[in-house]
Amino acid sequence: MATVMQFWGTGRRKNAVARVRLLPGSGVIRVNDRPFEDYFPLESLRVHVLEPLRAIRAEGKFDVLARVNGGGISGQAGALRHGIARALIRADHNFRPTLKQGGFLTRDPRVKERRKYGLKKARKRPQFSKR
Repeated sequence: MATVMQFWGTGRRKNAVARVRLLPGSGVIRVNDRPFEDYFPLESLRVHVLEPLRAIRAEGKFDVLARVNGGGISGQAGALRHGIARALIRADHNFRPTLKQGGFLTRDPRVKERRKYGLKKARKRPQFSKR
């Protein structure tokens, strides 16, 4: 039985986590067992996700199978992009300088700030009443 080369990468953004599996193939992308175009209806999100593959000129060379959960659609797109970049490094370590320079390996640390007691939201205070 021949083993198929596959490369794993985990991407995170906000509260979203993407587990990405990269296989040598024809460029098919499936997210949560759905076609890529159905899962991300906005063209801007699709372009954002595919940036790491474009940076190394490998758009039709890998099949991407991903499981994404948590967060919203924008955070999930960012997590998928991060996961693809990490999996590409496992596929070929020579991709690292290009991906690093493009900023695809940096995990975006911005997350929603927690709500503090006595406040309405993270920083919004109750309305002040003089009398």
